[in-house]
Amino acid sequence: MDTLSPERRSANMRKIRSRDTSPEILVRRLVHGMGFRFRLHDTRLPGKPDIVLPRLKRIIEVRGCFWHQHPGCIDSHIPKTRLKYWVPKLAKNKRRDKENEAKLNALGWRMFVVWECEIKDTKKLVKRLARFLG
Repeated sequence: MDTLSPERRSANMRKIRSRDTSPEILVRRLVHGMGFRFRLHDTRLPGKPDIVLPRLKRIIEVRGCFWHQHPGCIDSHIPKTRLKYWVPKLAKNKRRDKENEAKLNALGWRMFVVWECEIKDTKKLVKRLARFLG
């Protein structure tokens, strides 16, 4: 049973940010430290990608494992309560991600996804980013 009142639940959901999250800021610092310049959340592109490198036609998306249901990740569980709310919501997020990625590919953009759980190993992440951007 969910113990939070609807008002309290709503207040908690408002605290969740879609941009300028700590994983996103970390990835931006890494990419900037590698000497790359980029745009943030370009509204002209499908899905307003997190990090856009226009000259390279590359996009970096920083995704939360829970919100985007990272396959095989321990953080991508579905909550045990309010299944009628969570299952469609999380499925919609995944569907929207696929649609936006297909649209971006059709426009000639290459996308790199950084999952929230992957930022713990920054050395490995820097190598992967360098390979993608290199």
